Amino acid sequence: MFDDFFIRALVAGIGIAFVTGPLGCFVVWRRLSYFGDTLAHSALLGVTIAYTLEFNIAVSIFITSSIIALILVKLEKKTNLPGDALLGLLAHSSLAVGLVAIGFLTFIRFDIMGLLFGDILAVTTDDLLTIWIGGALILLVLRFIWKPLFASTVNYELAEAEGLNPDRAKAIFTILMAAIIAISIKMVGLLLITGMLIIPTAMARNLSDNPQKMVIFSIIGGLLSVFIGLFSSLEFNTPSGPSIVAAALVLFIFSLFKIMLSHFVLKSAAILSAILISSKWPIVSNNIVLTPASVNQDNVSPMLSSAADFQGNKLGWKQSSIDVIEPAIIEGLD
Repeated sequence: MFDDFFIRALVAGIGIAFVTGPLGCFVVWRRLSYFGDTLAHSALLGVTIAYTLEFNIAVSIFITSSIIALILVKLEKKTNLPGDALLGLLAHSSLAVGLVAIGFLTFIRFDIMGLLFGDILAVTTDDLLTIWIGGALILLVLRFIWKPLFASTVNYELAEAEGLNPDRAKAIFTILMAAIIAISIKMVGLLLITGMLIIPTAMARNLSDNPQKMVIFSIIGGLLSVFIGLFSSLEFNTPSGPSIVAAALVLFIFSLFKIMLSHFVLKSAAILSAILISSKWPIVSNNIVLTPASVNQDNVSPMLSSAADFQGNKLGWKQSSIDVIEPAIIEGLD
């Protein structure tokens, strides 16, 4: 049987995967990957404050990251700087201040590598309670703001016109991001938590065609990444955080084969249809016989039309994220 520390790590990883799945979808939809890195870097300052004041690390990280997130929202409204510039400013500034503060804490010894990249040996029973209770609260709040947050992701002006208060939903979402970073620090580490948010979601996006499936697949991808990463970490004595993120990367690479296969099939069908249309051979599809003389701009092969429709739907979901899939949006809002 596995050691107790490994069981605790598995339970903690499962709890984190359930939370990072839905949150990661909004990170990808709203293009907030760098925002996650900013909060993760600011968490090091929270760790420094916690050790200095002998405070709970998770609570200190949550408070510090939340303050940084709210400062970012305020600066976006008060300055003319672009969002990526503000993210870079806050990310590297908070990281630098945290590292400088650590240099002054010569009287305190702690594992900086474990904080940055995760350490499964550091997961305690109290951490499990923090992860599962905190994760449940995060999902509960996310369920409460799902409709306004989803609507503002699709069209901010429309959500505002409908009275959904998208600004409040955005502010709450930034705090939820700070919360997931705070509860997952020991498992994945500060520098790699954004990978847990993005990579399983990117895999899910390759495999799904609507928002609901994307959330489900991202959770499944996160769970698989945790299992594969922790078992490989135990077997090869590697850090838990990098092992989990590396496992997620492998799953993402596998998901690319589905895209390549579907593109090959669709292109083959389109080429075959074009050849048959240009030839003298009749096309038989769904018990309909089309000859070259009967094919014109208004009378296209059902096989070619179906292939084009399918390709358009897939590309519409993948290229524009969410903003052009009106049926999926309506379903998602409900």
